[in-house]
Amino acid sequence: MSEYLSRLRPAAGSVHSRKRVGRGIASGRGKTAGRGTKGQKARETVRPGFEGGQTPLARRIPHLRGFRPPAKKEYAIVNVAQLAVFDSGAQVTPEALLQYRLISDLKDGIKILGDGELDRPLVVRAHKFSASAQEKIRQAGGSVEIIPVGRQRGQPEAEA
Repeated sequence: MSEYLSRLRPAAGSVHSRKRVGRGIASGRGKTAGRGTKGQKARETVRPGFEGGQTPLARRIPHLRGFRPPAKKEYAIVNVAQLAVFDSGAQVTPEALLQYRLISDLKDGIKILGDGELDRPLVVRAHKFSASAQEKIRQAGGSVEIIPVGRQRGQPEAEA
């Protein structure tokens, strides 16, 4: 057992020197240098993904093409007409929308769109609103509160 760090060595027989190919018959990897005889793989390298002339997987599956923005925001959509399930004067929050099953997932936020009519005043809190949705909510006597979009997907919202 060595007593000093400067004398540390790997265990005997555990470290092998690199095999040098194409250095004569006696080396054991001479002549064809371990590449076999003739053919494309003996002469040059084949690029990754090459399938011997067959149409490669990346081109056979068209839905893998194109650019997908990594920071794209995806909003859960709720129309104004769907808000009729709430009582007059109620607070409509993302949690309430989940509870009433108007949405199944918060995604990156909630967006309220203006399809349909609203006949009761509601306080609607969401991350985004279309112009027509804001107008219809205000015409019904309600108010619109925009929640800042700052949270990551899957994280609960910060309490104010």
